[in-house]
Amino acid sequence: MEFKSVTIKRTVQMEHSAKEMKSGSLEVLATPQMISWMEEASCLCLEGQLEPGFTSVGTYLNVSHDKASLIGATIYISSEISKIDDRKVCFQVIATENDEIIGKGYHERFIVNENKFIEKLK
Repeated sequence: MEFKSVTIKRTVQMEHSAKEMKSGSLEVLATPQMISWMEEASCLCLEGQLEPGFTSVGTYLNVSHDKASLIGATIYISSEISKIDDRKVCFQVIATENDEIIGKGYHERFIVNENKFIEKLK
């Protein structure tokens, strides 16, 4: 597996706000939405690197949301693979607005066989 990094660009819409997501009362970027974008960027780091029938599942997050962003703001979310330990893949994630860090953290995903994973849940 390759140590890859991905950056995605997103525009904060009302549906991404703390008010709409019920994680607060303000019309600013919701922390759960920022985290979702961090996970999305991390998944994209693995795109094309997994064997057919395999996927990744998020297992751990340690993230700070350091600065608020208004509706209409352009956010860049970067994820970089920092460590690969067998089936565990570790990522450093960062979100910026106007070159200022608005959030950062650490994320882990595990590589799993899709069918076996679902079967264990039944």
